[in-house]
Amino acid sequence: MAKLNPYYVVGFIDGEGSFSVSIGRHKTLKRKLEVRIEFAIELRADDRKILQRIQETIGVGRIYDLNYDRYGWYPHVKYKIGNIQEIKNYLLPFLDKYPLQAKKRRVYALFKQVVLLAVAKKHLSDQGYNKILNFREQMRKFGKKHKLETARIRENRLSSGVRQKNIDLDTARHVSEAGGARNPSLWGPKANSVTRTKS
Repeated sequence: MAKLNPYYVVGFIDGEGSFSVSIGRHKTLKRKLEVRIEFAIELRADDRKILQRIQETIGVGRIYDLNYDRYGWYPHVKYKIGNIQEIKNYLLPFLDKYPLQAKKRRVYALFKQVVLLAVAKKHLSDQGYNKILNFREQMRKFGKKHKLETARIRENRLSSGVRQKNIDLDTARHVSEAGGARNPSLWGPKANSVTRTKS
């Protein structure tokens, strides 16, 4: 698979990428909560090839199939880097060398601080954990709210004309941390990994 021009990838991330910091339950940790850090790009499945080329260019990550049949949407694919060491060793150097140009560069700057804290195990202390919560809150301020009838949603609908469910987008889970487009993959579709992580 041929690599892409890095500046093209940066522009793509400016438009479609998401930087996510979330807090999840973890039974074995002292705090019973864990910090989950993820970078992702999600597209319709007929754009799989571009995600494969982005993966090849960055050098790491996995690609998942996502099924949205219950929403009457076309299938999607998601490119994701969720391993903290892979984010540190591949994604951060890439985006530091080829900087983002749009508003998302500010989200990335906050995301990078969270990554570095987690790599240094600072998130295990109360002080470090609270810093991460503060960075996460700042990231969320750059999030976008989308009305139900957006061009993106209409594009995702199947030609069968299945009606979109009446969903309250203020309460639905979406990537507000990312500063990017609303990501329906967090609503709970079945995701199948189809590409192994590159070493």
